[in-house]
Amino acid sequence: MKRKDRALNSVFLLRLAFDFVAAGLLLFGLSYWWLGNTAHELAGTAMFLLLVVHNVFNRRFYGTIARARREARGLVNIAVTLALLIAMVVLLITSVLISHALSGVMSPYGGFTVRQIHTLAAYWVLVVVAIHLGLRWPLIMGVARGLLGISKPNAARSRTLRLAAAAIAVHGVWSSFELGLGTKLAMQVTLDWWNFEESVAGFFVHCVAIAGLYMVLTHYAMRWVQHRKRGTARRALSFRGGGAHPPAATARVKSAGDSGNRDDIPENTGTSLPEHV
Repeated sequence: MKRKDRALNSVFLLRLAFDFVAAGLLLFGLSYWWLGNTAHELAGTAMFLLLVVHNVFNRRFYGTIARARREARGLVNIAVTLALLIAMVVLLITSVLISHALSGVMSPYGGFTVRQIHTLAAYWVLVVVAIHLGLRWPLIMGVARGLLGISKPNAARSRTLRLAAAAIAVHGVWSSFELGLGTKLAMQVTLDWWNFEESVAGFFVHCVAIAGLYMVLTHYAMRWVQHRKRGTARRALSFRGGGAHPPAATARVKSAGDSGNRDDIPENTGTSLPEHV
């Protein structure tokens, strides 16, 4: 059994590694004016290949959509996943239409508008991927906890992580203005592009900060929803039972609200793997 658990965890870690490499390639691809076209197209091709691998690993998720529980987190997860799928399809189609590498084997269809749509899709993918990761932040922290051998919660560590999250979110707001994220997400024509001659690292720091902003917002929004759900359930039990909480009912309320309740790395990483990462 232990050997099987180790094998499952190894596969799961491999899946996470592929996902983070794909995210890195997305950031790499956003720096078109630094990379040049050839490196940009190679990075994009590798990212889409990893996306195929990701969907093969998570193929069972699509079969669970129809029977998924209609809870806030589950519905948000489905909506975000479908939005990411649509954005990736748009990114793939437009990349083929404007590809320089494919211009020798197919007639070019890409004009200015197609390039604008390609840029629009790329930055929306950045935002939606960040939300996607934010929904899975307790899982990611659980994996980190297991890898680092952390076995107990720590108040100081929790406060440090919260402060770091707040700092990243503030930096992400600033970075959104620095990169003109709003104009890119609205497909507005602008000549305000990042000057890679002045700084290359700065561009990637801003992109990571923007991703961090949406991850933090998503994580704490889900925590707020869970807190409200737990409070509503407790009030309902109190109303029906005159303030007395049966042990089984109390346990159900706690389990409904405690998931992802701490900023610290979660206690239970387990060996069972989720259907969708």
